[in-house]
Amino acid sequence: MTPPPPPTPPLPRPLLHDHNARLYLTAVIVSGFGTSALWLASGVWVKDLTGSDGLAALCMLAMWAPTLAGPALGTLADRTRRKPLLIGANLLLAALLLTLVTVDSPGSVWLLFAVLFVYGATGVVHDAAESALVTAAVDRTLLGDFNGLRMSATEGMKLLAPLAGAGLYAAYGGPAVAALDAATFLAAVGLYTRLRVHEPRPEPPALAWRAQTAEGARHLWRHPRLRPLVLAGGTTMLFAGLSGAMIYAVVDGLGHSPAYTGVLYAVQGAGSLTVGLLSGPALRHLGERRFAAYGIALTAVAAGLRAVPADWLALVCSAAAGLGLPCVLITVLTAVQRETPDALLGRTVATANTLVFAPNVLGLAAGAALVELVGLRLLLPILGAVWLATALPLLHSPARADRTASRSASDANPA
Repeated sequence: MTPPPPPTPPLPRPLLHDHNARLYLTAVIVSGFGTSALWLASGVWVKDLTGSDGLAALCMLAMWAPTLAGPALGTLADRTRRKPLLIGANLLLAALLLTLVTVDSPGSVWLLFAVLFVYGATGVVHDAAESALVTAAVDRTLLGDFNGLRMSATEGMKLLAPLAGAGLYAAYGGPAVAALDAATFLAAVGLYTRLRVHEPRPEPPALAWRAQTAEGARHLWRHPRLRPLVLAGGTTMLFAGLSGAMIYAVVDGLGHSPAYTGVLYAVQGAGSLTVGLLSGPALRHLGERRFAAYGIALTAVAAGLRAVPADWLALVCSAAAGLGLPCVLITVLTAVQRETPDALLGRTVATANTLVFAPNVLGLAAGAALVELVGLRLLLPILGAVWLATALPLLHSPARADRTASRSASDANPA
């Protein structure tokens, strides 16, 4: 007699029914609004005070540079309880931002850069602690949904907050924007204190800081499921940097002014917001590797087709890139959260973020040089073809096995 089929796993309950998930997402929206408002206003602030385009551009570098030290900074999230660390990080940032009310002359710009650098470093620790704590605070079957909604919230803030920050800056100046950002961090503190999560005190470290830091990278490299996903994420962001550096040349080829890039970025942001809402069900249906591979393929095709000078196609390609690019980023974070022991999770998340996002800076630099040397009509199709090839290794494993593993293996053995 034919044995009965195995029972179908129950569908997870809606994410927003989870108390901790609601608090987390609200905190992401609130603090993300302040951060997105500040990153634009800080450059304008420096430009107004100094008249230097170069110094204004260094604002973003000051915030992003600490990402390169992510593996070491993320170790802090494994040496202490994460909830108090999150609260302390938000209080620190709120206090630092309030010191910017004194920045009113070229001679005081150094303080703005110092605060932005500490802002970036604290943000690395904050993200590592938050990504690690969420595995204890949110149902593990909902991690893909949570990371997708977090992506949607972040992209939504990028569409709204810079305009609000620019308006506030125009009306009241840089100190007002800094005060707004400080207020958002204080609001996030109130939300994090309401999280219902039990954290045992971490064991005293048996290894030196450097040895502990290396454990995160070693875990990623040795894990057969995480290594290809992280490599795919880093490669994708490298090519995204190359493609992003050519955006002004694309707009010029369309016959528009540089301001038209704002339209393309807005369309791309709308695509990212959409895929974030759909990522949880898509991950469960396709599995991690296929979801990431399809997103890479969609983004690669969009990059190649940008070589065709047509307004409607440029808008379609921007929407496609917005839909495709977040797929691999959501997948990498979700997989790392599911496949990493809790005691190792902070430094592993921070290491993965560094390996994925640092290549984007290299891609931007390389793209800026290549676009001057090679014609756009040739460069973009080549970029799209090479980018598309990077998705093939993720399609090598059968989707069914990957889907089963991504849904049940980590739930059966969270370590």
